[in-house]
Amino acid sequence: MLTAGPAPAQDGPARNAAVAIAADLASQGGTTKLVLTLSKPVEARAFVMERPDRAVIDLPEVNFQVGSEAGRKREGVVASFRYGLFAPGRSRIVVDLAGPAVVEAIETTKTRDGATLVTIPFRRVERDAFRKASVAGDPNPSAAKAPAPGQAADTRPLVVIDAGHGGIDPGAIAATGVYEKDIVFGFAKALSERLESTGRYRIALTRDRDVFVALSERVRIAREAKADLFVSIHADSISAAPQVKGATIYTGSEKATDGESARLAERENRADAAGGSEAGEGASEVADILQELTLRETRGFSSSFAGKLMGQLSPVMEMSSKPHREAGFRVLRSPDVPSVLVELGYLSSKSDLEKLLSEEWRTKVTGSMAKAIDLFFAGRATLSRPTSAAPRKAASIAPVSP
Repeated sequence: MLTAGPAPAQDGPARNAAVAIAADLASQGGTTKLVLTLSKPVEARAFVMERPDRAVIDLPEVNFQVGSEAGRKREGVVASFRYGLFAPGRSRIVVDLAGPAVVEAIETTKTRDGATLVTIPFRRVERDAFRKASVAGDPNPSAAKAPAPGQAADTRPLVVIDAGHGGIDPGAIAATGVYEKDIVFGFAKALSERLESTGRYRIALTRDRDVFVALSERVRIAREAKADLFVSIHADSISAAPQVKGATIYTGSEKATDGESARLAERENRADAAGGSEAGEGASEVADILQELTLRETRGFSSSFAGKLMGQLSPVMEMSSKPHREAGFRVLRSPDVPSVLVELGYLSSKSDLEKLLSEEWRTKVTGSMAKAIDLFFAGRATLSRPTSAAPRKAASIAPVSP
């Protein structure tokens, strides 16, 4: 299996990473302090962002071993905070602010037992002062981007599998505390292994560990690798409607099929903000008639694959009332890579959650998705891409018996 994205294959935190064993909040006057208890000193830097108001603290990679309730309690100017791996060797804490505040000087002290306390003070300020502080944004916006995979001699179709969310962005959270990012990552790995075992495809993952990947970066990985298919895996949650259940397949469109699809796309498109990043624009705007024709061709292929997915998934899993919908998801904006987003089910539905956590269910569903991918590529050349050189034609595969 090929890997793509900002992290090499690796399980767990780096061996030399500092360990965080506590994260506590305390307020006094107009200042709220977040105090991290670490196994060793680290260098921390902070900046603030507007719309929504939040503060971002960047750290070297940290192994967070704090309580499950950390970050959920409001204290002073801090509404909540979340933490996780942001990039290789780099962790991040994103603090949702209850009002405009700036980060004052970060202090590091040693305790008698050898632990390190990192104190991050947030001081409430007026809106104008906060806006000025937020203008600079992140002085070091991203880690270096890893090159996308490529094997010139290998003409098998390349399928990019995108596990939604990750790292500091947990996605939806079930009432039991299960994170969407973990469920979809496990599913993405199982699907990649299923496809790889056939020997018919090259496979790439947009993330191969619990790490944050920006939406535009996910699109970039697929486009630069000249992927032949992009499949994004998600699992939504609607706490106000636990009766809603079933899988839905989305393809990209400027106009959403319905209001529910538009709202879901809007939520998913805020993933970069959850990770403390500015949302990128993703694929460039259509510049000429050739690109416009390519985009139409791509969307036709995307819809064709969505139809094949529905046909294969319906017998093995429950589908939603409208199993194929369209919406303006950022990860589906590639003009030259057929792309779908699969919502496997709802974490807010007890029955869906039980299935999502079932290895037997996952085996059946990944098998059916693999069949749909076989049908998509069987007996036809994949999308041609206009470039300054001769157009590229991806390989096709021979028809496969179900």
